[in-house]
Amino acid sequence: MGQPPGLSTLFFTEMWERFSYYGMRAILALYLYTAVADGGLGLDENRIAVPLVLAYGSSVYLTGVAGGWLADRVLGSQRAIFYGGVLIMFGHIAMAVPGGLTALGVGLGLITIGTGLLKPNVSNVVGGLYDKEDTRRDAGFSIFYTGINLGAFISQILTPALQTGIGFHWGFGAAAVGMALGLVQYVLGRGRLGEAGRRPVNPLPADRRNTVLTRVALVAVLILVALGGAVFLWGIPGLINSITGISMVLPVAYFVVMFRSNQITKMERDRLVAYIPLFLATAIFFLLFEQQAATLVVVTDQQTDTTVFGYEFPVGWFQSVNPLAIIILAPLFAIMWTKLGRRQPSTPGKFVGGLVFVGLAFLWVVFSSLFTNAEGLLNPFMIGFVFVLLTIGELMLSPVGLSATTKLAPQAFSSQTMGLYFLAPALGQGVAAQVTKLYSADHQNLYFGGVGLVTVFLGIVLALLVPVIKKYMRGVL
Repeated sequence: MGQPPGLSTLFFTEMWERFSYYGMRAILALYLYTAVADGGLGLDENRIAVPLVLAYGSSVYLTGVAGGWLADRVLGSQRAIFYGGVLIMFGHIAMAVPGGLTALGVGLGLITIGTGLLKPNVSNVVGGLYDKEDTRRDAGFSIFYTGINLGAFISQILTPALQTGIGFHWGFGAAAVGMALGLVQYVLGRGRLGEAGRRPVNPLPADRRNTVLTRVALVAVLILVALGGAVFLWGIPGLINSITGISMVLPVAYFVVMFRSNQITKMERDRLVAYIPLFLATAIFFLLFEQQAATLVVVTDQQTDTTVFGYEFPVGWFQSVNPLAIIILAPLFAIMWTKLGRRQPSTPGKFVGGLVFVGLAFLWVVFSSLFTNAEGLLNPFMIGFVFVLLTIGELMLSPVGLSATTKLAPQAFSSQTMGLYFLAPALGQGVAAQVTKLYSADHQNLYFGGVGLVTVFLGIVLALLVPVIKKYMRGVL
């Protein structure tokens, strides 16, 4: 396709990594709350299982900040990708072993750290394959993101099928095999990457390297000890609450450091003010969006007729609607924005659309309750459309989120903008780990209706703030 040869290496690395991540996540909540006699862990559904899935998602984004720093200052992106892939593979292997809570803890821990190393750095190396003026860059990223959704779609078909047919651990094993394949082709094709991400872009000075790394290691140990202490004292709920706390404190600390820096100008400070409501909107969006693998799993598992055209659909298959819808709708959105040109919504206007559609998706669950069968189960096509509405919201907000971050962040913090963006979905999922404790099957419509209405209302508030936000953006479109 006229692209740099290294793009194929990164395409398949990311495809297999997303295959392992989304494949495991598609059946994780089911594994946590399914009875031990049926192959699960039998954990409390609302108090532990669903919140733990979201806390895990939050921690993955939190470690992405550390992974980006390690690549920039110590490892280089290429080595970070390799080490991350190895940790992810061993994490899935641990989960493929029937070892109960111990295997689960080891597996999720390794996957969290590994994803934090791999995920932010693959995109960084893709960008490094092109000069800034290279007109192929956007097309290259489009091809790359196709790999993400291809891996997600295939895994969310295969893994639930294995789980339904022969057991949860076979599904987790498939995720391990997928990451192993990604590592093999990455090692074989790494020479195609050239100098992109080979070395740290901002390496630690030799005279400070040991001191800084010692401090970083100490902080990491303290965090692990704190999380371990929370588990020892309060069990898994203590771990969930601790991750929520970290996800709330880190963004505040990030913004305070930037606002207090004497390296930013008056214009950059105004733009940072404009970014705050967009950052919060992104967090709220992910609070709802990531419940695909949490509360919506419970809905499809326990409240939905999963017989489609006479065939019993595995619960995890419903999550495959999202990547499939992206593959179908993303080109249509690209055409629509191109046709609209200067008439398309502004950046904050698109954020409004993202919030409204993700809120409507939750309201659609309530509307679906009007179309139950004789057994009182929800129509599978109605529930499937929830994932389509979530995808429309994603296409309106997510692609412009990182772009807005890079354009509005102060120049002195430009290298940390990826980390800043990752803190928004981390915050959203961290808070969702608490909000979802309000969910119960008996009050399902109250939960989805309440959360959906509040989100649509916040979208309307954001719409009213658009003129003010645009003013503080100081010329950034």
